Amino acid sequence: MAMAKPDDASALYIGLISGTSADGIDAALVRFEKGQPRLIDAIAHAWPAALRQQILGVAQGEATLDLDAFGRLDIAVGHAFADAVETLLAHGGTPASSVRAIGSHGQTIRHRPSGEFPFTLQIGHASVIAERCGIDVVADFRSADVAAGGQGAPLLPAVHAMLLSAFGHTRVVLNLGGIANITVLTANGHVFGFDTGPANGLMDAWCLRHRGEAFDRNGAFAASGSVDEALLATLLRDPYFALPPPKSTGREHFHLSWLDARAQARALSPADVQATLLELTARSIAMAIDAHANDAKDVLLCGGGVHNSALVQRLRELLQPRELRSTAEHGVDPDYLEATAFAWLARQRLLGLPGNLPAVTGAKGPRVLGAVYPAPATR
Repeated sequence: MAMAKPDDASALYIGLISGTSADGIDAALVRFEKGQPRLIDAIAHAWPAALRQQILGVAQGEATLDLDAFGRLDIAVGHAFADAVETLLAHGGTPASSVRAIGSHGQTIRHRPSGEFPFTLQIGHASVIAERCGIDVVADFRSADVAAGGQGAPLLPAVHAMLLSAFGHTRVVLNLGGIANITVLTANGHVFGFDTGPANGLMDAWCLRHRGEAFDRNGAFAASGSVDEALLATLLRDPYFALPPPKSTGREHFHLSWLDARAQARALSPADVQATLLELTARSIAMAIDAHANDAKDVLLCGGGVHNSALVQRLRELLQPRELRSTAEHGVDPDYLEATAFAWLARQRLLGLPGNLPAVTGAKGPRVLGAVYPAPATR
């Protein structure tokens, strides 16, 4: 397989990501100019409703799969990712032959980076994507870092540092996905980061249960309720919040059963629980930034949570006097930064260059991430 050239301005890559919320597949078409990723086109591709429901059930531990069912789900998710690629290419009139490779994160259904046999598991078989699209695919980006003793997450800080570093002061990049994670870009150039806890995932799941809606638009459901301080205190006592970094988490920890076990004795309205979940997200993020980036002058937001105006307003209040702004103000699309990062990771793999930051993940050292699934030679 031919290696891409670092300064090949004609090379296009595609990045694919479906995050913890499984609210859709983000697909980004990216060109690299002197090693810097530049977003050319992007789409959000909706999951088929039944497939999304199955993914969430498995990821939250509400459903178990036998091996046959697991195999079918893996392939079905792969086809959904291939659909996203084909939609993206058609959207911009881009021929598949102009794309060097696809970086596919897949859909995480388990993330257990600790214990005797740590692992992380993403589905969406890359061979299906390569066969359908006729483009080389790089996938399984997290396993090599976990094998090296790391958390396998977060993987975005390297791209955050490349695109959003400040000179002379500390900055935080806050990604509000299903899980929230921060990247701390220090004044002296050091980079570290970790998952702070839940962001949209719990709120989305609670909203779906009680409103039949996939997410809380503008935080209106949460805004209609009141924070229950007793429940909030109980939730914040979860041991994860007190763990030192490096650390990462996911829906297998912060899910509705986790919430139900702590709220079952309380006769709270659904709106009050939603308000409390929003406060949990905002408060846990603010606590993490206060503890690990207290000297930060600004916080840049990306991820789906940037559209939850109630959450953004609460973060703005808690993070004062730091400035809170979208990455869009720095020329970086907040909705497709993650997908762009996986295009970058695919390129790193083809160049034989590391994709992880050991200071972030805790791995023993830099590792080349991902496995290559070649496109068929003939179709």
